[in-house]
Amino acid sequence: MSKRDFYEILGVARRASADELKAAFRKKAKELHPDRNPGDAKAEQNFKELNEAYDILKDDQKRAAYDQYGHEAFEGPQGGRGGPGFGFDFTTSFTDVFDDLFGEFMGGRRGGGGSRASRGSDLRYNMEISLEDAFSGKTATIRVPGSVTCEACSGSGAEAGSKPQACPTCSGVGKVRAQQGFFTIERTCPTCQGLGRVVKNPCRSCNGAGRVQRERTLNVNIPQGVEDGTRIRLAGEGEAGLRGGPKGDLYIFLSIAPHSLFKRDAGDLFCRVPVSFVTASLGGQVEVPTLGGGRARITIPEGTQSGKQFRLRAKGMPGLRGQGAIGDLFVEMAVETPVNLTKKQQELLREFEKAGSEKNSPETTGFFTKVKEFFKEAKD
Repeated sequence: MSKRDFYEILGVARRASADELKAAFRKKAKELHPDRNPGDAKAEQNFKELNEAYDILKDDQKRAAYDQYGHEAFEGPQGGRGGPGFGFDFTTSFTDVFDDLFGEFMGGRRGGGGSRASRGSDLRYNMEISLEDAFSGKTATIRVPGSVTCEACSGSGAEAGSKPQACPTCSGVGKVRAQQGFFTIERTCPTCQGLGRVVKNPCRSCNGAGRVQRERTLNVNIPQGVEDGTRIRLAGEGEAGLRGGPKGDLYIFLSIAPHSLFKRDAGDLFCRVPVSFVTASLGGQVEVPTLGGGRARITIPEGTQSGKQFRLRAKGMPGLRGQGAIGDLFVEMAVETPVNLTKKQQELLREFEKAGSEKNSPETTGFFTKVKEFFKEAKD
């Protein structure tokens, strides 16, 4: 099946100018793009043909070869009979197609290729906060070193009264091409570093960069309920772009410092409370703090063992930004064995042990009963 004429595909005359070619391509590419024609195989094929046709005709050398030899200029084992550099460069075509088609939807028309300014880098700031701050939220003040837009030249990089000019090496495109055998190699322009512009009279304050180094003071709102590892994005607070380019973003990574009383698991809090041997045996009450600054009283039944947990509902962490369910506070009892006993206390404990029975220590009695059964079965 023979290929359609490239001019016919674009719907233009053979004498059409570069602007007419570009306008025709934009119009048809929007109509045929796969996103607008999902599942339409014919539209997809037409879109590919359109890309190929525009890639050839927008290049003066390729267009001249096509006008002279037709499709044969780009066919054959080494990229065609049209000579070095006339082979279809799919990578370049794909990039240029999306530059031309979607440039105006992605932050403005890109026009002269590399003539757009360079976006500033994103910054990272590590911030450690307390568990109390994560509980209630806070406004933190931080100092961030980095580049900001030069006020003297408003980011243009040019001295007052002058302005950047199109790069003479790449003619404002930001890229240069070189022939290597049958291939066309495209690389960033070494003169303007891809910007497409050069500054002949650089600003004295920023030496033509359009930005200067300065430390800034920023206020950061830490919402209540944040977790360890939460990332906060401050749009436009990163590095200033080169020569008026858009600013990057600032990302704040939060870490929560260990707490002396509480441990956290998602929305729940855990607190380990030591109780005396007597209180655990006879029962009583203990008062525990809550992270919000209040207090809670827990009644301990007699015979409480170490590891026993008491659940205080809605005394844990709030949901992020105060939304969602509030977590619980789990209080774990840790029965403390008496130390540094006097002789009197030791004698009383021995009397207590003599007067005791198996009912006083059911777990101990049950465990050693199982041990005896284990050894008996092992012998048998």
